[in-house]
Amino acid sequence: MMAKKPPKPAPRRIFQERLTITALPLYFEGFLLVKRSEHQEYKHYWTELRGTTLFFYTDKKSTTYVDKLDITDLSCLTDHNSSEKNCVIFTLVLPKEEVQLKTENTESGEEWRGFILTVTELAVPQNVSLLPGQVIRLHEVLEREKKRRIGTEWSSTSLKNEKQPIEDYVDVLSPMPVCFYSVSRKEATEMLEKNPSLGNMILRPGSDSKNYSITIRQETDTPRIKHYKVMSSGKSYTIELEKPITLPNLFSVIDYFVKETRGNLRPFIYSSD
Repeated sequence: MMAKKPPKPAPRRIFQERLTITALPLYFEGFLLVKRSEHQEYKHYWTELRGTTLFFYTDKKSTTYVDKLDITDLSCLTDHNSSEKNCVIFTLVLPKEEVQLKTENTESGEEWRGFILTVTELAVPQNVSLLPGQVIRLHEVLEREKKRRIGTEWSSTSLKNEKQPIEDYVDVLSPMPVCFYSVSRKEATEMLEKNPSLGNMILRPGSDSKNYSITIRQETDTPRIKHYKVMSSGKSYTIELEKPITLPNLFSVIDYFVKETRGNLRPFIYSSD
């Protein structure tokens, strides 16, 4: 008998584990050939565009990135003529380096160009050849990125004495519960209302950026949205209920809501499939 091959990681589990690396929203993903210097050969990566950062993975199944590139301060994106059929090559010109990207086909190249320019210029580019549905996605990403920037700027202002911006603040809290999303109260409500099958409880940053909030959607006679504050105090977290509950970590906070409702509340888990 042939030995059974070990099961491949489920796409949803891979997505969840990558969420523990960063809370930055995923806008686009796919294969890219990347060259970070003239003397380097192209390296093949499964790449995610999260916020204004490119995360590079050795393959589609990897749960830990091997490199990342912040493109917030992109100066320009320059195109190159390629002798290879259906291949698109362009260079990201950054303050400290120039990074060359090569895509496997023309459509992929147009998509990568569109998403990168949208999040760095905060405007949907006019000179990309995309289908109407793809252009709609760019506009959706643009709105999400604008909201994220506003939230980051507000949080950075409120944390004047902190050296790290909000993205790094979230990063160092790894790992986080899978239902944590760096979204506003309104965005959390919309996520729960539009995708009830994915769960009904979201953990998100609090309005003061130092604490957290739980947003839940309960199905009673009519669906109801509720929000609960989760205050960070040293190494513990307190849920602000009528009788406050203090727990050792955020995982315990999520478990508390699940157990108290006998499983009626389920963590919201978004799948990119």
